Amino acid sequence: MVNRLAQSQSLYLRKHAENPIDWWPWCDEALETARSENKPIFLSIGYSSCHWCTVMEGEAFSDRAIAQYMNSHFLPIKVDREERPDIDSIYMQTLQMMTGQGGWPLNVFLTPDERVPFYGGTYFPVEPRYGRPGFLEVLQAIRRFYDTEKGKVEAFKAEILGNLQQSAALSGVTAELNREVFQKGLELNTGIIAGSNPGPSFPMIPYAELALRGTRFNFESKYDSKQVCTQRGLDLALGGIYDHVGGGFHRYTVDATWTVPHFEKMLYDNGQIVEYLANLWSAGIQEPAFETAIAGTVEWLKREMIAPTGYFYAAQDADSFNTSEELEPEEGAFYVWTYAELEQLLTAEELAEIKAEFTVSRSGNFEGKNVLQRRHPGQLSDTVESALAKLFQVRYGGNPDTVKTFPPARNNQEAKNESWPGRIPAVTDTKMIAAWNSLMISGLARAAAVFGNWEYLELAVTTANFILDNQWTDGRFQRLNYDGQSAVTAQSEDYALFVKALLDLHQASLTLGNGEEAKQLPNSQFWLEKAVQVQEEFDEFLWSVELGGYYNTAKDASGDLLVRERSYIDNATPAANGIAIASLVRLALLGQNLEYLDRAEQGLQAFSSIVQDSPQACPSLLSAIDWYQHSTLIRTTPDRISGLISQYYPTAVCQIEADLPEGVIGLVCECLTCKEPAKSQERLLEEILQSQTRV
Repeated sequence: MVNRLAQSQSLYLRKHAENPIDWWPWCDEALETARSENKPIFLSIGYSSCHWCTVMEGEAFSDRAIAQYMNSHFLPIKVDREERPDIDSIYMQTLQMMTGQGGWPLNVFLTPDERVPFYGGTYFPVEPRYGRPGFLEVLQAIRRFYDTEKGKVEAFKAEILGNLQQSAALSGVTAELNREVFQKGLELNTGIIAGSNPGPSFPMIPYAELALRGTRFNFESKYDSKQVCTQRGLDLALGGIYDHVGGGFHRYTVDATWTVPHFEKMLYDNGQIVEYLANLWSAGIQEPAFETAIAGTVEWLKREMIAPTGYFYAAQDADSFNTSEELEPEEGAFYVWTYAELEQLLTAEELAEIKAEFTVSRSGNFEGKNVLQRRHPGQLSDTVESALAKLFQVRYGGNPDTVKTFPPARNNQEAKNESWPGRIPAVTDTKMIAAWNSLMISGLARAAAVFGNWEYLELAVTTANFILDNQWTDGRFQRLNYDGQSAVTAQSEDYALFVKALLDLHQASLTLGNGEEAKQLPNSQFWLEKAVQVQEEFDEFLWSVELGGYYNTAKDASGDLLVRERSYIDNATPAANGIAIASLVRLALLGQNLEYLDRAEQGLQAFSSIVQDSPQACPSLLSAIDWYQHSTLIRTTPDRISGLISQYYPTAVCQIEADLPEGVIGLVCECLTCKEPAKSQERLLEEILQSQTRV
């Protein structure tokens, strides 16, 4: 017997289709039913590759006694946070208000009339353990509270709603965003990357990207920002967070030493990390492991993460089955190695070099097994490469030269029932998310420009064209695509990150020159025109005329929300407003349209008090300030463009100028003012550096 979620397109929702709980998707009918029956709403939010979401699905949500009580006393609603990040954002904020912390699964109890939370938590076990009460006990206590303490419920509801509305409006006070504010923000955010953390280690790319921007200044600081940024790159490229056998980055490591990952792979992390490593290389930090990790990630994308129509899948689970007879998948099973396996697979010389290069031992570093973590930077030897190829063959059933595509397991049944040539893979969530694909497009475009690799650019172009051709329904941008069917009106992060991706493609395409590659791909002007078109729609439907900045959702798509938020806090992905404001500056430079610059200034003023008071919350907004204060347009000849774009000039855009005055090789313009025409390469580079660091 299945519930309403069986017909959902979301893999996460379908995972709950056989629960005895009478789940509803988030919809008008569900909300109206809760109101008419005066049933508190139990809202549960998660995503398909979330480990503890999966645990709770198999435990509490599969328990018949819990389901019976839930169905009688609550109206249960399931939401995929990757489909509706706007809903997730609001209720995550309320959970943090109530408990001081958050996470997934996100479980909150709402009043049926206004959908305001009055209790919440994350993972609830079936029976009391981990210092947490059993879930049935929680449900019974909450229903008693709702029925007998109406006054307290109303007071609590009013407090939460008032705090939400105040948070959404921000302070309304503007602050001056001067050089001192920018410098303070750089220092604090660099410190976050430099600091030692005894707990899990996350990529935190918006912070690392801002710290890298600081390497070009001579600000007085207690941090060596270049060393800090290099170390973050090494942690990523050498650590267990990177899959040294198959490529691609896991979401984070559970320890402070970057050793044992939480094994899920998310597209959004990989896009950001590829761009960051490419930027490190372009900044002169040319560690071979960075190039290796980028190339390996691209191979993983091509092999496992590209739909036949050209877009990138969203994520791969952390858990997988060792055998088809197992009832439950095991965390990391696809990725780890026993010492006995390594002894059996490798020659004595290969094993010795693997042990010298990686943290491999008989006792292992993860539940008696080994996660591969490199001990040293540099180039891997041929012997180590040969050993890794043997491990690849065990995992995938063929060597890296022959296994070019590896079809996804779309659910646990497919994973267990298919005849895999190697290990049973983790389940892949095959939906297309516009924002996450955009992050990957940007990463590939930047890597293409830095390394001169046109295959990277072709992959980015294919995905961008898929979005342009398939993600508009009735003239509106759509966030998701399920096997050719677009769904869910795009949100601010989709618009902001896709505009950035199109502008990144514009810059990367300038480096093609006049070769055969240039004839096969759209020219740079095409991408600029598309960026302008998407930006126009973004401005029309999500710009806040009264407050400045961009709402998370359009007015005609937010009637079911408590408040309309304007995202400015960076999390695992950069906040929409920081990215959007930076793109407005780029569009102003490339299109010489001062309306974009005016809008960028309005956006920065809207969040100025946040930047001044809590710069550690919003590194992407600080990056946008950097763009606004140091914006640079470089106009030069076609033969010089590649050499400039491949360098690290973080607030510059390039434009081909075929008709420069005689003897002039380039013009450097600081937004509204152009410098003296440069007649030598040395002078051109000097002017660019001056513009990038000007007061």
